[in-house]
Amino acid sequence: MTPPEKTVQAKTAGAPTGKGRRLHPAWIVAAVAFLALVGAAGFRAAPGVLMVPLQEEFGWSTTVLSLAVSINLVLFGLTAPFAAALMERFGIRKVTSLALCLIGLGSALTVFVNQSWQILLTWGLLIGLGTGSMALVFAATIANTWFAKSRGLVIGILTAGSAAGQLVFLPFIAALAQNPGWRGASLLIAAGALAVVPLVLRWLRNSPADVGVLPYGAEEAVAREPRAHAADTQAADAGSTTTPDRKPVAGVASTGTATKDSGNAAVRALHVLKRASKVRTFWALAAGFAICGATTNGLIGTHFIPSAHDHGMPETTAAGLLAVVGIFDIVGTIASGWLTDRFNPKVLLAVYYQFRGIGLLVLPLLLGSTVEPSMIIFVVVYGLDWVATVPPTAAICRSVFGADGSVVFGWVFAAHQLGAAVAALLAGFIRDATGHYNYAWLGAAAMCTVAAVISATIRKDAVKKEPVPVA
Repeated sequence: MTPPEKTVQAKTAGAPTGKGRRLHPAWIVAAVAFLALVGAAGFRAAPGVLMVPLQEEFGWSTTVLSLAVSINLVLFGLTAPFAAALMERFGIRKVTSLALCLIGLGSALTVFVNQSWQILLTWGLLIGLGTGSMALVFAATIANTWFAKSRGLVIGILTAGSAAGQLVFLPFIAALAQNPGWRGASLLIAAGALAVVPLVLRWLRNSPADVGVLPYGAEEAVAREPRAHAADTQAADAGSTTTPDRKPVAGVASTGTATKDSGNAAVRALHVLKRASKVRTFWALAAGFAICGATTNGLIGTHFIPSAHDHGMPETTAAGLLAVVGIFDIVGTIASGWLTDRFNPKVLLAVYYQFRGIGLLVLPLLLGSTVEPSMIIFVVVYGLDWVATVPPTAAICRSVFGADGSVVFGWVFAAHQLGAAVAALLAGFIRDATGHYNYAWLGAAAMCTVAAVISATIRKDAVKKEPVPVA
């Protein structure tokens, strides 16, 4: 029988190292994943732009349309952890392709709606399931599967794909909503999602083993320490929560965690939730991320354009401001990934949430019929902060929960979307009841301060002192 260290050396010898290969396949996969996230993000820009045209044509209330968005966000969130497990079970490529097709189908069918319940079906059910399967957990899965180093940077880049989708689609959706109308905008979203499917089928590989290489950054480590890598491989086969670039995670090692539930994606996702729910860090991350979702997708993403319209600002102008948010979101998220690789992620989270709260506190004073310099400052700062919380949150999930990290992040992201759903619905109700959104913005600012405090108090020793019993 071949000794483990020789087996590892043979694999390394058969796969060109970073010096002998122009571009590691992991970067090709990351590029296609980025485009897939761009294609899936089209709908994220749609509700705020299409809400007013739908109200004008059908007379539906803000609360009804907010309910459709809330259903979408709930399914978006609850699908994410199961999607992570499905990607482990059936492969990233199949799940991603199906998700993009659901988004395309839901968007295309929207052009035929004429009753309010139908918008709940298209915006809510179909697109919710599709976008949930392409949630930010997809970025964490790609990074954890294909990269042994620079994971924070990769998650930042992929997370920025959603912002790029908003940037690419939003101005066109706003223009089409004006002329020829909102149906043309819906078809654009469908086309954007379906256009990426051939690229996914051709280039998005499920794992490095599919192309005969190790994860990016693992070649040098294996060449340097073949015996250590062989020990890691044996530990992984035994079910240890060990990652290629980390020591075993003390306190959360559970025999068979990564493998024993792999035959049933739903069972695996639920078992991971059961284990994670016994760790206080999980609840701290979930609470903070719920507030994150409430203050991004739920409020700004859904209600910023209608609120600006209430103040006399043209919808196309407000959409342009959100597009600028998308531009700086890309910069902020990638920078956050770089920072996460170098600084304490809980400190980064606390800073991000507090800056967001300050922005929401002053927003009611900035809205008006024209764009003033103070509004530009708000848009830039809020854009830099939009989903900068993702890389540090994913990093904490990985460090605390090891091999279960991607699925745990899926559950944390579910809390993000549940928070967004509640905020979207409540903000619509507040608008219908009071005629403005001021109370929604101020309440969100207060919640951001709560999130900052929760994040700052995440225990440093959670990895060592919070055991997770075997399910």
